[in-house]
Amino acid sequence: MGEFVCRVADANGRVFSHVEAAASLEEARQKLSDRGLYIYSVEARNSLISGMLGVRKERKISGNDFLILNQQFNTLIKAGLPILKALDLLAARATAQKLRPILTQVRDRVREGKSLSEAIEEAGVFSKVYSTAILAGEKSGNLSGVLDYYIAYQKVSTGVKKKIVASLVYPILLVVVATCIVTYLVTGVIPKFATLYKDLGVPLPGPTQFLIAVTVDYRIYILSTLAAIVLGMVGVFFWSRSEEGGVAFDRLVFRIPLLGDTLLKFQASQFCRTLSTLLTGGTPLVAALQTAADSITSRLVRGSVKSATQMVREGESLHGALSSGHVMPELALDMIEVGESSGALAPMLNSVAEFYEEEVGLRLSAMVSLIEPVILVFMGLLVAFILISLYLPIFSFSINGSGPGA
Repeated sequence: MGEFVCRVADANGRVFSHVEAAASLEEARQKLSDRGLYIYSVEARNSLISGMLGVRKERKISGNDFLILNQQFNTLIKAGLPILKALDLLAARATAQKLRPILTQVRDRVREGKSLSEAIEEAGVFSKVYSTAILAGEKSGNLSGVLDYYIAYQKVSTGVKKKIVASLVYPILLVVVATCIVTYLVTGVIPKFATLYKDLGVPLPGPTQFLIAVTVDYRIYILSTLAAIVLGMVGVFFWSRSEEGGVAFDRLVFRIPLLGDTLLKFQASQFCRTLSTLLTGGTPLVAALQTAADSITSRLVRGSVKSATQMVREGESLHGALSSGHVMPELALDMIEVGESSGALAPMLNSVAEFYEEEVGLRLSAMVSLIEPVILVFMGLLVAFILISLYLPIFSFSINGSGPGA
């Protein structure tokens, strides 16, 4: 039996927090619903670390499961089924078991008279982009068409992320395997050789002395230095999770040659793709900008877009507003200006996203193809140095033709 921190409202409209004991999150929601309470959020009480990291367990929905869900939902709507009936079918037969209670909650909210977009937003597990797209579909009366746009957006976004992850798997595997080998040599092999040579009392070559000194005699200092570096990195990580720290960290990262420019263009492509999808679905520009800003992971870019949103609300052009932040790439700004002038902003944003996604993919492939041999050569030389240094005294004995006691 666990405890869940719940933010709820009663029939009088009073909003308050409440701790509910239940075996699962779904059971806690059900208990609150049975008492007639309006549920804003339900989170496990022991999720403090997740909150510090900015991660919510409820938001971990597989991209493939969500894509299949939207395809099924859109197919049912195109077949002429009412939304409530489509939700009934999905709640009972959704491919992903973990989505069924969430869909049941959405269906119940719709049955109570709420709109689909409101029910989706209250579920607390779907992105703001999704709920905004659904809202635009409801207002325009073209929900099926908006879902088509969103499904296409989701396929491209998921594909780009999968491609990036796949490109990084092999370099990470190389580093992990090489680190394990070096760790074994340093902790298990070198101390035994050091003890052997000490007992024999033989003079050691310079490389062997250096290796033993670093890995045995001064090990505590090396480990302390590494521990301090790790703690520093952890401190930087938590500092980067704050608003001010995140902006400063992003500004620093974006200045790194090649890597920073690639990361910035990836953020720009995600922003343009999201904004294009919302505008194509019928969402007004200001509302689309607000939602697109919330979907950006970089705090620096997000802050720039939010400032631009306020300027657009006051009558500034999108190109001019984004230019004032001095964050977005120049090519993206030029293409957005052309899109605004020609009245084809959404297609132009889509073109910007495609251009940057392709460029990011090519750059990432080039960097990975360069990093892999560098890692292999470096780790090979390191292991070779360790092994040669360990056996160098033995080679010296063989060449001199005498043992240590001669």
